[in-house]
Amino acid sequence: MHVIHVFSNRHRRFWLVLLLATACDAVLAQPATQPYPSKPIRFLVGFPPGGGADTLARMIGRHLSQSWGRTFVIENRPGADSTIATELGVKAAPDGYTLIFITNAHVITPFQRQLPYDPVKDITPVTLVASGPNLLLVHPALPVKSLKDFIALAKARPNEMSFGSSGTGTSPYLAMELLKSMAGIRMLHVPYKGTGLALMDVMSGQIQSLFGAISTTLPFVKNERLRALAVSSRTRITQMPAVPTVAEAALPGFEAATWYGVAAPAGLRIEVLQKLHAGILSVLQQPDARDYMATLGFYSAGDGPQEFAAIIRTDLEKWERVIRNLPKV
Repeated sequence: MHVIHVFSNRHRRFWLVLLLATACDAVLAQPATQPYPSKPIRFLVGFPPGGGADTLARMIGRHLSQSWGRTFVIENRPGADSTIATELGVKAAPDGYTLIFITNAHVITPFQRQLPYDPVKDITPVTLVASGPNLLLVHPALPVKSLKDFIALAKARPNEMSFGSSGTGTSPYLAMELLKSMAGIRMLHVPYKGTGLALMDVMSGQIQSLFGAISTTLPFVKNERLRALAVSSRTRITQMPAVPTVAEAALPGFEAATWYGVAAPAGLRIEVLQKLHAGILSVLQQPDARDYMATLGFYSAGDGPQEFAAIIRTDLEKWERVIRNLPKV
């Protein structure tokens, strides 16, 4: 019995050593971390197909699919001002295989509804893709030739001048509220079910003004059915270089363009973040992409992760002040 006991202990040690050696071999045999990307990438878009965000996301996905040899799956999850898609995205693994296409709705909705995520802490900003400036437009019969004239007239007629928008809380509406706040004027807001209806009423003289996207309003400015007083971006637009920005015309510091960008879940590895930014930047620098975006009224950006993060923080502070002070209805 004693001999059998000794043999049993040796037998156990033999198998233990064998198992440990096998485990070490298995670990050593594991392939090195595969370079990114090595599988399809999911691109969440919080808006329906065909809109500005969807169009830009598909353009980026198409170009990167060609250059990286990996499929970009555009997944439209519209609703709740794009928060449905963002919530889905921030809960995904931060491995670079789930991206979120966000707009400046990302910095507006936190002050309009309770969100299931933090708009700063729960994302990794990748790059600012583009911005879409708005034109401040008036009926040609309105006796104003400049933004300063417009402000002076509004001050002389408090709550008599009106402006239209596609609804309370939309970007053009908030752009006008920001202008009102900075200029110290009071105007009557007339909400519509769509920008097209508001545009028609400005051209017919039913209302006096609105902020409108370049892509939809520029033809009416050119045929003089509308007068453009200023542009909401930080710089003038190439289509109408004679039209000043709101900031240079009367209100320094004003900027209220609609922006579009790419984000990922928080915790994205730096090497993946750098590759994503470099890849998207290369798309935005291609002449065909730039020309395509210009036809849609967008201006390519390409700001890096740190710059994009700063824009998000600054805009959160700006729109919080505006929204907290909105007139009660």
